[in-house]
Amino acid sequence: MVYVFLAEGFEEVEALTPIDYLRRAGIKTVTVGVTGKTVIGAHNIPIISDILADEIKLTDDLDGVVLPGGSLGTRNLEKSPEVQSAIDFCVKNNKLLAAICAAPSVLGHKNLLNGREAICFPGFESELYGAKISEKYAVTDGNVITAKGAGSASEFAFEIITYLISREKANEIKSTIQCCY
Repeated sequence: MVYVFLAEGFEEVEALTPIDYLRRAGIKTVTVGVTGKTVIGAHNIPIISDILADEIKLTDDLDGVVLPGGSLGTRNLEKSPEVQSAIDFCVKNNKLLAAICAAPSVLGHKNLLNGREAICFPGFESELYGAKISEKYAVTDGNVITAKGAGSASEFAFEIITYLISREKANEIKSTIQCCY
């Protein structure tokens, strides 16, 4: 199971693309409302989350977490104790940590990118403390996947599917959606 955390001001494409593609791949994907059950994205699109942040369960069933970006959304994620606990659980148990756009800064502030290849939205690189800044749109380094922004949301989702299942499954999903790359 993967938790996708949604906080007020999240970048909609960066959240909904992974949610859609992971579910197509058969990965149990649960949306978690950090700032309420209905969360308003950066472009005023309301999303009703599956559960609230205080309902998460940090158990072996959790395969990882996804942190969508958006400047305000990222700040709201970072100040959430439940998001911080989920990240800590993933670190302790070598589970997936996936962040896109501004959200890799949350991992950077926790010194989780030091020595790792990572990418983020341009201008946030200094927040990725010690990371080797990648030229890729989405990059996997160990159990950490980072991506550049909304335009790389599909590649981000395919990297997550590859990590959790296989490259073949990611390619299968690409073919079913007629992906252009």
